[in-house]
Amino acid sequence: MLLTVDIGNTNITLGVFEGKKLHVTFRMTTIQTRTSDEYGMVMCELLEHNDVKVEEITDVIVASVVPNVMHSLTSAIIKYFHTKPIIIEAGVKTGIRVASKNPRQVGADRIVDAAAVYELYGGPAIVIDYGTATTFDLVDADGTFTACVIAPGIRTSAQAMWSMAAKLPEFEIKKPKSILAQDTIACMQAGLVYGQIGQTEYIVKQMKKEFGKGDIKVVATGGLGRIIEKDTDAIDIYDPMLTLQGMRLIFEKQKK
Repeated sequence: MLLTVDIGNTNITLGVFEGKKLHVTFRMTTIQTRTSDEYGMVMCELLEHNDVKVEEITDVIVASVVPNVMHSLTSAIIKYFHTKPIIIEAGVKTGIRVASKNPRQVGADRIVDAAAVYELYGGPAIVIDYGTATTFDLVDADGTFTACVIAPGIRTSAQAMWSMAAKLPEFEIKKPKSILAQDTIACMQAGLVYGQIGQTEYIVKQMKKEFGKGDIKVVATGGLGRIIEKDTDAIDIYDPMLTLQGMRLIFEKQKK
């Protein structure tokens, strides 16, 4: 079995593949101060809880945007799974060419998303990832990572409101019954969700206009993306497992 490890700023998402089939997924909090043994024990316990034996994991691939966890987590994988993980970084075959002044600045998660969209849905395409940041990445018809837009993420924006405004409470991120909200929490929910919908629609529209080359698919991913995609025609496909599938595809390229 293949273990895919997607390390984000907030969560680490793990997926177990049997061939091309995604067998199970689970998450753990990204804590930079964990030791290799702590990471190893948590991963093993989560696998066992999901009926996956540790010895069934034969390969591991990692995509990370948090450099500080890599030493401990890589050591944990080697110690507990007895295999050296593939780290998605410069030099790894992804099927995507990055047209950027500094390709090393493009996060591994975004390269993985671009590779997945291109392989699974074709190009040109815009892939939107609703994570800690909301990213809009443009992949050309020939698999070139052409341009991107980066905006504050949905949860990041919410946290900014309730942490920096003394009288604004913490609230559940969901779409209110109406944009014509009356109580404070519904007002904040309306501003956050409808604001993200409007942001999505305008950025996609402008990217398509300036790119100006044929029909462009728009594929969204990220857990909170589900809230947005239900209320906009700007998104053609919502694929919550896009990043994990991209990691599987990149793993297969390394084995060819």
